[in-house]
Amino acid sequence: MSKAVESVLRFSKMHGAGNDFVVLDLRDGTVPPAPALAARLADRHAGVGCDQILTIEAPKAEGSVASYRIWNADGSSSQQCGNGARCVAAWLVRDGATTAKAFAIDSPVATHAVEDLGDGRFAVAMGQPEFEPAQIPLIGFAHPRDEYLLPLQGETVRFGAVSMGNPHAVIEVGLVDAAPVERLGPLLQQHASFPDSVNVSFAQVVDPGHVRLRVYERGVGETLACGSGACAAAVVLMQRGRLQRDARVSLPGGELRIQWGGAGEQIVMSGPTAFVFEGEWNV
Repeated sequence: MSKAVESVLRFSKMHGAGNDFVVLDLRDGTVPPAPALAARLADRHAGVGCDQILTIEAPKAEGSVASYRIWNADGSSSQQCGNGARCVAAWLVRDGATTAKAFAIDSPVATHAVEDLGDGRFAVAMGQPEFEPAQIPLIGFAHPRDEYLLPLQGETVRFGAVSMGNPHAVIEVGLVDAAPVERLGPLLQQHASFPDSVNVSFAQVVDPGHVRLRVYERGVGETLACGSGACAAAVVLMQRGRLQRDARVSLPGGELRIQWGGAGEQIVMSGPTAFVFEGEWNV
């Protein structure tokens, strides 16, 4: 039987390239925090503060070390988080749950192969991108397109779209520092074409092996890094021939490496993890 959340929550504060998390060990069957409690925990003034909460739970697939779930800063749930996956992997290694250099963990949408690269760096197989509009989901388009156009408050927004287990829109810009992140991010998230909302990435191609990126995430706002957003931006640009199949993605909080061989191949994301502190929070 699942146990209720205790009056004191023990947690680890972590980040991956600046994308920060509160990590809760719930492998004993403790139920995850309710949305309102998760939002309080994530509050940067009255709580611990984070972009997302990660709950580590018993494995779902045979052979996996553990599973994890993701809760956004507003208390809503998420299906995928690349930086979070690396942090979960690092947490499990530190905990002694595995000593293997290669192992598997279960996200809400899939089982992911993980490789411990040493020095706090991990590579995670993030699955295959899904470009079919119905699977993103993106309403109003019957077939995948290299570029979609939507009228939005008097202008036409051009973007690529893909699902990484969660929906992404990718807007290519000339200079990412000047990108209208705070304006277009919320507008696209609220658009009827994205019934499940969307993570919005603004990408500047520096050269064929390097892209700069800012991401406005669902349920959070702009973050210092977004692993699934980095994967989404990279594969959209790779499909266009704008980026080579092994590329660096520079985000405000750090750098990730994205590798994708093309259709039918898994995307592999590599990057850093860091432990910040351990604590207890009074519920």
